Amino acid sequence: MRILMLAALLAASFTSRSLAAETLYDQLGGHDGLSRIVDRALNLYFSDPRLHADFDNIDRSWLQPRFFAFFCKVTGGPCAYKGRSMEKSHKGLHIDQARFDAVVEDLQTAMDDSGIPFRTQNRLLSLLAPMERSIVTR
Repeated sequence: MRILMLAALLAASFTSRSLAAETLYDQLGGHDGLSRIVDRALNLYFSDPRLHADFDNIDRSWLQPRFFAFFCKVTGGPCAYKGRSMEKSHKGLHIDQARFDAVVEDLQTAMDDSGIPFRTQNRLLSLLAPMERSIVTR
């Protein structure tokens, strides 16, 4: 009986430590999960009439790996993001609050479609929220 209790306590301890050490990247499904979210979000961005002016002249095959690397890095994944800062990337684009909000809504839809729990979605959004000041310039 003691051995079973000890085994149960050790298993619970290991499980709680494993969950605590899990990165947001892991919670989003690692490489495959994040790839699904990025692909779905880009599909939405490129088809969203509110964002047509922002994505009309962008080559998706150029954007996708940069978008993935950025999200991978931000969420604690094993990727290196070598792109420009959010401020430099969006400088001169005159993005207003409505267009920024559309991007966030589409990202939330992509996460919903990928089965990401609301709490995990909020973790990602809270990491991205401070970047709003660097993106919204109008």
